[in-house]
Parts: sequence; structure tokens; C-alpha cells
Amino acid sequence: MGNKYKEVIAEIQSRIKDGRLQSGKKLPSIRNFANELNCSINTIVKAYSELEKAHQIYSVPRSGYILVGSDKSAISEPIIIDFSSAGPDKSKMPYRDYQHCMNQAIELYKEEMFQYSEPQGLPILRHQLSKQIQDLQVFAPPERICVVSGSQQALDLLVSLPFPNQKETICVEQPTHFSFIDSITSRGLKTVGIEISQNGIDLDYLKKVFKEESIKFFYTVSRFQNPTGFSYTNQQKKEVVELAKKYDVYIVEDDYMGDLDTKKKTDPMFAYDPSGRVIYTKSFSKVLLPGLRLGMTVLPEVLLKDFIRVKFAADIHTPVLTQGALEIYLSSGMYKAHIQKLRRQYKKKGTILKQAYLEYLPAGSTFTGGDSGFYSTIELPGGMKAKDLVEHLKEKNVLVQDATNMYLPQYKKENLIRVSVSQVEDRRIPVGVKKIGDGIVDLQR
Repeated sequence: MGNKYKEVIAEIQSRIKDGRLQSGKKLPSIRNFANELNCSINTIVKAYSELEKAHQIYSVPRSGYILVGSDKSAISEPIIIDFSSAGPDKSKMPYRDYQHCMNQAIELYKEEMFQYSEPQGLPILRHQLSKQIQDLQVFAPPERICVVSGSQQALDLLVSLPFPNQKETICVEQPTHFSFIDSITSRGLKTVGIEISQNGIDLDYLKKVFKEESIKFFYTVSRFQNPTGFSYTNQQKKEVVELAKKYDVYIVEDDYMGDLDTKKKTDPMFAYDPSGRVIYTKSFSKVLLPGLRLGMTVLPEVLLKDFIRVKFAADIHTPVLTQGALEIYLSSGMYKAHIQKLRRQYKKKGTILKQAYLEYLPAGSTFTGGDSGFYSTIELPGGMKAKDLVEHLKEKNVLVQDATNMYLPQYKKENLIRVSVSQVEDRRIPVGVKKIGDGIVDLQR
């Protein structure tokens, strides 16, 4: 048991401090808490016993353990509802499981860590990734897969890499993630934006852009788009791919959260043209541990050699240890079990968020997405500016993000906020949305 029980106690103290556990309320049952923290029942029993000796909790026969009191300084602090943080729920991350994989990787790859590795990625990991992405309807041999330091690295390299169609303009959904905006604006590249709304993009306009502009590639987040949360239908994806084929345009498909899709018959764009027209990228940041900085991309053979060359110039290779640990985590089945839990969790959050939007947002406000539990947007009514609402809500202890920097300069809108519930407790989501709705009304007066 060692000192593991102390880690359990530290977790309980953390929950007391941030308000997840409150005086007079029950603690998680011993069995449920052991499953959640991935430790033994004896460890939880030991932790509860120590807290009971310290008079911080007490037991009620056939009922469980009750919290006696909490840190007064924590109680006096206001509870912040943070819709601006978009990382994964820390309480659901598989720290212990991944620690085991890291320790095993150190043993397996101790010699490889003293020498440079392949820029394309460890062969054993690429073989495992090839198997793994089949569940997402992505069928690609290991030879076409590159391991990258987060999918953002792949996107940044593709932006500057010459493509076989010899075109230069990049077509981008508006809004989109600010890091991709930075990649293209920092290089002064030619861009065309296409607005994404509740119903997606205007395919007729996309056709016009593909036909009249010299489009190198169309960057799209096909599922749970950041920041709108929008997901294309299979038919929409198929039509986009057909347009790309017709007008010699490549598609860079960012499927960073495809694992969270609960619709079993949903396919990525890659499935409609696996030959190389669609370049597929995927990240593990939102579903695993962001600090690992691991991602992958599936490239056409015609781009593979040049991509590996610029990847080598960027960082020589992605760290061997983290690659090895990911391979062990995937092959052991831990990842699959972890994803199944996350799907249920975030689907529930998305349902709660949508219900709260319908109940509390005032007339004139519109919203997009929310299905993933990660991203959605609220378009503010009239001439209201997002930055004003952000400041107003701070005073109400609610944090949201101004989405202005998620637009290309020539397409900028200032009346959009991004909302993420990934780190917000389910019970606080409606409370926070009501405060957003009230804040909009306040600023309209």
C-alpha cells in the first residue's frame, strides 16, 4: 500500500478546496472511489481511516462516510465556473495507468534513449496506430503514418510544405483554432475563409472557392470543430471530398476528437478517399494527457519524403520514451477502456449544456455545437461585443473565452464567445449558463 493512501487523502483535500466535496455531504463509496482512482479498496479504507482519526470525516453505518468540515479559507473563496479552460477533465485522466506504461517503456527503450530515433516515429508505434485508427474507419499502412509532437506540429509543417497541385492559397473554416490561425498569418500566406454556422458550411460557396481560387488545401475539423463544436454529416463530408477531387484541392482533416464520437456509423472524410487526397491528422491531447504532445498524421506517398525531411529539421524526432509508453498503452487495451468512459462523460455534459442553452439564453442569441462536451459557441445579439461580456461575467465568477482571435483578420467577428464544459462539474453547467444569459440581458439594458 505504501504511501498511496496519502495520495488519496491529497485528492480528497483538493476536492474540498475546490468545492466538489462539501461539509455534511457524503464521500464517494469505497468501491467507486477505488475504481475512479484506479487503486485498491484497502488504499481507500486506509485513507478514510486516517481522515476519521483526524476528525475530518465520520462514518454512518450502512450509509458511508460524511465530511465533517473543510478549509475555512477555501469556503470563503468564491466558486469559479470556468468555461474558458478547454483541456481534458483532470479527474478523469489515467495518470496511474500511464505511469505504469512510462515505467515499462523506460525498461524496454533504455538503450534507444541514448541515440537518435527515426523522424517518422517508432515502427512498433506506427504499426499499433495503424490498427488503432481502423476503429475510426481510417485504413492506412504504417508506412504512411508519421508520429508528430502533437497534431499542431503536423499542421504547421503542412502549411509551409509545397503540395503536388502547386497551389498556394489555404482555405480555412471561420472561426477555427487560434494556433492554426497563427501558423498561417505568421507566414503571410494567402487565405480564403469559409464561415461555419449551426448547419455547417455553404457547400455552394465552397465549390465557388475551389473553382475560382488556387486552393492548396482546405483545413477542416470534421468532428466537434473548435470552437463551434459542429460535426459534418457523412453526406456533407462526401460532398466536400468530391469537390476536392474535381478541383484538385487537398483536404487536411483534423480529427483531434474523433474518438469521442458516439455515432458508430460516422466516418471521417478520409474514408471517402484514402488514396491521398485527404491528409488525416489526429491528436491525443484532448483525450489523454496534453503534456505528452503526441499526435499522428496519415500522408500520401507523394508528400511523405518531404514531410519527414521537414519533420527532421523541426525536432529530429518525437521523444522515444513517450512514443514507447503510448504504444504500450494502446496495445494493452487501456486506451480503449479509457475512451469508452470519456464518451459517456462528455456526451452527458453536452446534453446538459444544450438543455441549459435552450432554457437560459435570451432571444437574439444563437449557439452551436456542444455534443462533445468540449466546445460550443454563443453568438451575441445586436452589436454586443464578446470582450465586454467576458469582463462582465468575470465579476460574476464565470469565465468564458472571446473567440475574436479565432478568425482570420479579414473575416473577424467580435460578437462570439467560446464555451467549454470539459472541466466544469455537471451540476454547475446550468448555473453558469444562466449567468451567461443574465449577463447578456444586463448588457442589453
